[in-house]
Amino acid sequence: MTSAADTVRAYLADNDIEHEETTREGDGATSFSISLPGERKLQTPVRLDVGPHALGVHAFVCRNPDENHARVHRWLLERNLKMYAVSFAVDRHGDIYLEARLPLAAVEADELDRILGSVLANADESFNAILELGFASSIRKEWEWRISRGESTRNLEAFRGWLEAGTDPAP
Repeated sequence: MTSAADTVRAYLADNDIEHEETTREGDGATSFSISLPGERKLQTPVRLDVGPHALGVHAFVCRNPDENHARVHRWLLERNLKMYAVSFAVDRHGDIYLEARLPLAAVEADELDRILGSVLANADESFNAILELGFASSIRKEWEWRISRGESTRNLEAFRGWLEAGTDPAP
């Protein structure tokens, strides 16, 4: 019988996903660290933890927002209602993650594909909204600094509409 770790290992190999693998001494849990490429969020780091009873999926989305914590957290909770298998979570530092837990019996290639697809889609689709809600002041300052110096604003194009209008973002 194939173990869940073997299934994850085979899935990553079959899909040419580069990874680092570690095994914890003591309980023998195996972790796989990968990075998923996106468009808005260029890279989403993901850790797959194969434990004795479940597969944990942990994906870093964004650091602790600078502002509007209540609004950001509400947006994340509302978004959770629309997502497949993963949910937004906040760690003790306020950093934002996508999390999932599956029983080992559910660990198979098709489900790994769906879960990682959900992680990628939700991290990528949510990234700019989280930035707008939680970092609007910093984005505005960066925009103004670049404009005043004639610098490129290419990396801020996603926010051009509300920046040029001088309004607050409204995702």
